[in-house]
Amino acid sequence: MKKLDILIADDESIIRLGLKQILEDAGHTVYAAKDGAEAVRLAEGRTPNLAILDIKMPELDGLAAARTILDRARVPIIFLTAYGEQELIERATRLPVMGYLIKPFKEAELLAMIEIAINRFGEHAQTAQAAAEMESELSARRTIDRAKGLLMQREGISELEAYNRLHARARAERRTLQQVAETVSSER
Repeated sequence: MKKLDILIADDESIIRLGLKQILEDAGHTVYAAKDGAEAVRLAEGRTPNLAILDIKMPELDGLAAARTILDRARVPIIFLTAYGEQELIERATRLPVMGYLIKPFKEAELLAMIEIAINRFGEHAQTAQAAAEMESELSARRTIDRAKGLLMQREGISELEAYNRLHARARAERRTLQQVAETVSSER
């Protein structure tokens, strides 16, 4: 696994220090916070590759800290808690969380969860990117089809001729087909 910048937050110093040691021994850079508010402040100064947050902390709990951090940047988050309460799990599932570990945990469990979370987060990011690209292509296709329809209606030409005219204009003006189609659509 590649070396990561990991933000951790736990109000129990012994857990925080133990977690920090495990992660540093695994070769990661760790930024440790004693509560959710400090975690948010640390995340503002840098964008970690991963955040591991205890849920129940004073001042600002892990769920609220996660929401604030996610509003600023897309970061995979693992919740770490001593509580397996269903209500907390349900609240955690409303966030784009990549994992949930219940204390006490084993080092191997933590490191496995981190690897899975990073990989799943990467897969989600790729899927989101592909969806955005497909949406953009679909939008461009709609714009081009609308412009073809306008040309067909205005000039009484076939769909193929309308497309050829758009294409020729795009080449002549050194613009994309979508840009020309947008211009044609606005020329009404």
